Amino acid sequence: MSSEHDEVDSSTRYDTIVQGILAGVEYAIILSLLLIAATVLVRTIYDFFRQWGGFPQTVVAAIDGVLVVIILLDIAHTVLAHLRSSKFPIRPFLAIGVLAGVRDILSASARLTFGSSTQGSDFSHTVISLALGVGVVVMLSVALVLLRESTRPA
Repeated sequence: MSSEHDEVDSSTRYDTIVQGILAGVEYAIILSLLLIAATVLVRTIYDFFRQWGGFPQTVVAAIDGVLVVIILLDIAHTVLAHLRSSKFPIRPFLAIGVLAGVRDILSASARLTFGSSTQGSDFSHTVISLALGVGVVVMLSVALVLLRESTRPA
């Protein structure tokens, strides 16, 4: 009887250790994402004011940088929410995907609008990227609507 009790105690102890390690890794991921987001934001602001002469391209690059920061913060927030509730929240990841798709759309649109060298295969790749971005945003938006409708009380 004593050996069964010892096995349960050691199993519980190992589970606690593994959960602690996993939580430590997840917090390290959150801190890394926050550090990267802060670095991208500072660099985006610095580049925006340093390259003032190429204003249209600088604005597009600044918007792109800010959207990357928003995506990183959303991922960090979602990982933190997972830590707090021990559930996998799907809705925030769909929203992050929509943001990433919008970022790609804006980036491709900017290349088409401001890119004087966008010709031939470069133009085709940009149009394909734009179409894929739109498709991703539409599909993820549909998924968000379906998820909301499926969780509504009848």
